[in-house]
Amino acid sequence: MAFSACDPPNNIESAALFLKSVPHVFILYIWRRSMEQYHPKRKRNEIIGEDEKKALIARGTYITIALCNDNVPYIITMSYGYDRERSCLYFHCANRGDKLDFIRLNQNACGTIIKDNGYLETKCDHDYESLVIRGKMHIVTDLDEKKHGLQVLLNHLEKDPEPIFERNIKSDKSYDSVTILRFDMESIIGKKHIE
Repeated sequence: MAFSACDPPNNIESAALFLKSVPHVFILYIWRRSMEQYHPKRKRNEIIGEDEKKALIARGTYITIALCNDNVPYIITMSYGYDRERSCLYFHCANRGDKLDFIRLNQNACGTIIKDNGYLETKCDHDYESLVIRGKMHIVTDLDEKKHGLQVLLNHLEKDPEPIFERNIKSDKSYDSVTILRFDMESIIGKKHIE
C-alpha cells in the first residue's frame, strides 16, 4: 500500500503502515498542513506595527502571565506598569508565593494582554485586540530598580500616584515589605478583530 502527501492515511491500520514507510519529519509536515486547514492563520488580523503593539501595552492595565516549572503550569493575572524605554513591565507582589517559587526555578514566561470590546451578536464574532508576549521574569533585588519599578507601576495605573507613595512608602525600609518583578519582553505577537 502506497501513500503520498495528497493521500494521507485515513484509518489506524493504514496509519501504522504509513508511519513505517515515511520519514517522521514528513509526517510532521503533513500533520501541520492538515491542521492549518482547520485552524488557518489569519494574516490580515495581525497587528504588525511596533507602534500599534506598544500603544496597546500603554493602554492596558493588566496582563495574564503563564509560568511553568517541571511541566507544572501556573497562571496569574496582575496589574502592570509599562517602561517603554526598557521594553519591560513591572509588577508588585507579596514577598512569598507560588509565582516567586516558579520564577526562581524557571524565568521563561508568556503573557497576554487583551482589550475586549465585546461579543458581536448575530455575527458569531468578537471585537478585540490582543498581544501574546514572550520573555523572562526577574525578581528585582536592587533598591534603586525597586524604586524605579514601583514608580513606573504607579505612574501607569494612577492619575495621581503621589498620595499612594506618601501613604505607603515612608522610607527605603518600606521596600522590604514588597517584591518588585520585571518582565523583559523579547517577542510580541498581536491580533485584532477586522470586519
